[in-house]
Amino acid sequence: MTELLVFLALVAIVLAYGVTIYNGLVTLRENVKKAWANIDVLLRQRHDEIPKLVETCKQYMGYEQETLTKVMQARARVSAAQADGDVGALGRAEGQLRMGLGNLFAVAEQYPELKANESFQHLQARITTLEESIADRREFYNESVNQNNIRIAHFPDLIVANFFSFKGAELLEFADEDLADVNVKELFSR
Repeated sequence: MTELLVFLALVAIVLAYGVTIYNGLVTLRENVKKAWANIDVLLRQRHDEIPKLVETCKQYMGYEQETLTKVMQARARVSAAQADGDVGALGRAEGQLRMGLGNLFAVAEQYPELKANESFQHLQARITTLEESIADRREFYNESVNQNNIRIAHFPDLIVANFFSFKGAELLEFADEDLADVNVKELFSR
């Protein structure tokens, strides 16, 4: 009888430990989803501001259509990757959009009337603030992904993770060339 009680106690302990692991994995998975949702909100807000910025710039930058077109194309790629939930493509598209916006703001320096325009100043400040918030949220998202991925790879958590089909998540990374500073000298020599 004692052996049966010991066995049942051990089974109960193992089950309780398994439930604890499962609940921890669920928490990490949901944290990744929440972190992604936070980025998604900011991307949508910036997505809505970019056409306003481009329209404001068009009034002053008649000869800079290529710069404006590149920004809008990059915006479309971000939107498509976001809709598909493709984190890798989003990272690449984000880098291109950030570079395009940097180029746009650098080229705008050639247009004093544009720089003085209140609407442009407001949109530039708003987009810059959104960019900073996206960077902060990206860091939080990547940390959530890292915690999730480490946990599902650790033993004994990986047993529970595999049994219940918990999957790793992809980090949101930007290519090094997309993060490089804008070459302002090159922009002004065109």
